[in-house]
Amino acid sequence: MTGLLCSPLPVLLLLLWPWETQPQFAGPGCRAGPLDLVFVIDSSRSVRPFEFETMRQFLVGLLRSLDVGPNATRVGVIQYSSQVQSVFPLSAFSRREDMERAIRALVPLAQGTMTGLAIQYAMNVAFSVAEGARPPEARVPRVAVIVTDGRPQDRVAEVAAQARARGIEIYAVGVQRADVGSLRAMASPPLDEHVFLVDSFDLIQEFGLQFQGQLCGKDLCAEGEHGCQHQCVSARGTFHCTCNPGYQLAADNKSCLDPCTEGTHGCEHHCISSPGSYFCHCQASFVLQQGQKSCRTIDHCGFGNHSCQHECVSTFGGPQCRCREGHVLMPDGRSCQARDLCNGVDHGCEYQCVSEGLSYHCLCPEGRQLLADGKSCNRCREGHVDLVLLVDGSKSVRPQNFELVKRFVNQIVDFLDVSPEGTRVGLVQFSSVRTEFPLGRYGTAAEVKQAVLAVEYMERGTMTGLALRHMVEHSFSEAQGARPRALNVPRVGLVFTDGRSQDDISVWAARAKEEGIVMYAVGVGKAVEEELRKIASEPAELHVSYSPDFGTMTHLLENLKGSICPEEGISAGTELRSPCECESLVEFQGRTLGALESLTQKLVQLTARLEDLENQLAIQK
Repeated sequence: MTGLLCSPLPVLLLLLWPWETQPQFAGPGCRAGPLDLVFVIDSSRSVRPFEFETMRQFLVGLLRSLDVGPNATRVGVIQYSSQVQSVFPLSAFSRREDMERAIRALVPLAQGTMTGLAIQYAMNVAFSVAEGARPPEARVPRVAVIVTDGRPQDRVAEVAAQARARGIEIYAVGVQRADVGSLRAMASPPLDEHVFLVDSFDLIQEFGLQFQGQLCGKDLCAEGEHGCQHQCVSARGTFHCTCNPGYQLAADNKSCLDPCTEGTHGCEHHCISSPGSYFCHCQASFVLQQGQKSCRTIDHCGFGNHSCQHECVSTFGGPQCRCREGHVLMPDGRSCQARDLCNGVDHGCEYQCVSEGLSYHCLCPEGRQLLADGKSCNRCREGHVDLVLLVDGSKSVRPQNFELVKRFVNQIVDFLDVSPEGTRVGLVQFSSVRTEFPLGRYGTAAEVKQAVLAVEYMERGTMTGLALRHMVEHSFSEAQGARPRALNVPRVGLVFTDGRSQDDISVWAARAKEEGIVMYAVGVGKAVEEELRKIASEPAELHVSYSPDFGTMTHLLENLKGSICPEEGISAGTELRSPCECESLVEFQGRTLGALESLTQKLVQLTARLEDLENQLAIQK
């Protein structure tokens, strides 16, 4: 029971006297520890008006002996007959005067006697946290005082047992006609301390004296002899010790231990105190073992989320990726790439350098051979070509990009055997249309490259259709330097553009191909694929090239070099002859017959294979 300190003077409850003449308690009231106290008052019709008034005065007098307050004793009152009515809950009042006023205004219900229903209400409602009762973990005693004058009209034993099981201490006070068996079924043990029976309401003050005597006891915590190291918590007639947050109560139930300070924690690295307990913590890059005390190095690679392409190495700072020999780690810190010696040494390759682990080799574009030095490429000497370049000079290209275009054109010129007898090069810039130099003007690659660098940017519209017409009607004319058609010199047109044409291209793109001109289309940036395909010869996959921007278009060179240099043709340095001369006809006839004979042999071989397949299928069936 919660310890209470009472006045040493005798306490007299003369409840039948008028309140104005009733003796007051001398000295301070009974000082108690925290207590939640609910009075359950029988106001059935069997309780006469003057008896109910006596009960009312009893409640008011008892309140005067309690230390009432939010942190001390909280008081609630319910009355019952055939129904239950809350007079005021535990949370309603913190002042004794307010409670007295509510009790004086109490009007009896004057119906049946449903005591079990009242106990059920007290257990589920009156002692709920919502009604003002303190939560169970606060360990504040809960006391119910049931005052009745008759036999219950419902069952009380079972519901009273439930209330006691929930920690409610029940006092059963019977007056006059009360049933003793019912009182004993309701009260908490020991029954001789919790069951009271008085002959009449006039004598109910006797219970008041006994009840107050039980509530008022010594506060062992206040006397200072409890021996608790940290905190003493009073309970009626006893006490218990608690420790401050982060400490544990020792085996003597009085001393408090901090495992981290006492050195009994067993943590390998760090001990961290927490409210009522502790936990072990490891240094950076370590993790607790299963026993939650020892530590081991974190295997960052073991999580499987490192994304390393080759190898993962676990370090104190986390996972780090490592590449196998001959490879280097990429900027993303995860991917590996074969060590590119081409970027780290002066390889000297004329066209392309290819890394091979710890070595490298040079490549030449298709149609050109690597020379004996292993670095240089021979020139495009396999045939003669008349090449006209149509370069977009519209304002969408912009001056700095136009300079990149001129440099790109000169890279194409570098692999051509430019000469009057070999490859001839002409250049047309279109915005409107302007011939920068015709096919027959320059006889060396150096002259062509110098002329390209001297071209001035037009910076106007994009008249691609007009440029194609100019190429067909003028650029490949003999007056502009193109060789006669009778010599069968291939005519190649290369259109370079970065956007949609402002005029129609379809007519003159088709006309160029009808005239036997092999057309290539190079698009950059916002170039329209549909227009590029209309311009280019078939198949489009071999005659259309595209680059997303001017800075990366050099990768198109390889395809263009292999395409513009024909695999077969008239050897450079030989005299151009008319195809109508006798020697030419005989040579053509011999080549044609040889080709027909080769095709015949292949047809015979194919027929034999088909027969074998048919025989195999027949056997399987």
